[in-house]
Amino acid sequence: MDDRSTTGARSVSAEPDSRAARADAARNRDQLLAVATRLFASGDTEPSLRAIAREAGVGIATLYRHFPTRESLVDAVYRDQVARLTTGAHDLLDRLPPAAAMRRWMDLFGDWIATKNGMLDTLLAMIEAGEIAHARTRTELLAAITAILDAGRAAGELRADVGAEDIAAALIGIFTVAPRPRHEAKAGRLLDLLMDGLRLTRP
Repeated sequence: MDDRSTTGARSVSAEPDSRAARADAARNRDQLLAVATRLFASGDTEPSLRAIAREAGVGIATLYRHFPTRESLVDAVYRDQVARLTTGAHDLLDRLPPAAAMRRWMDLFGDWIATKNGMLDTLLAMIEAGEIAHARTRTELLAAITAILDAGRAAGELRADVGAEDIAAALIGIFTVAPRPRHEAKAGRLLDLLMDGLRLTRP
């Protein structure tokens, strides 16, 4: 009997199993990340890791394989939210006029603030320890706002005398007095008023 052919058959049959295992692991990680983001955004206190695993439909051991510590999970959620904001600005501009893209991006910013508030204690400790570069995040978010502002000015939709820092400060103020999800309607009205002030008024 040719041992080489037997070994080759085993390798071929093992490869699909390996791909399936990796796909399952990726799905589990994505599900854990989505559930953690939702629970952080909706709760007044940080949920336990067991609660996150239970809601995601996986065992706590599966969660620990992907996120060995609470800090590693918070870091993953935080980075995912920032990526959604930075890439989201360009994605929105591809699909919407600049003013509409700006208004929708404000909603994404509100989701990010709500998620941050739900994991604030851990997040602040990580920032203080230098585990998260807060200054870099701020730079990335301001660049996202600037991209939409520039497109809006070029299209004649948004004012030229308002900067990204002005908008960031206004958004933080709005979501401080009207935090999501408890004050969704109030936040929406304030965001609409902010957008009215950003639109270019034609003579």
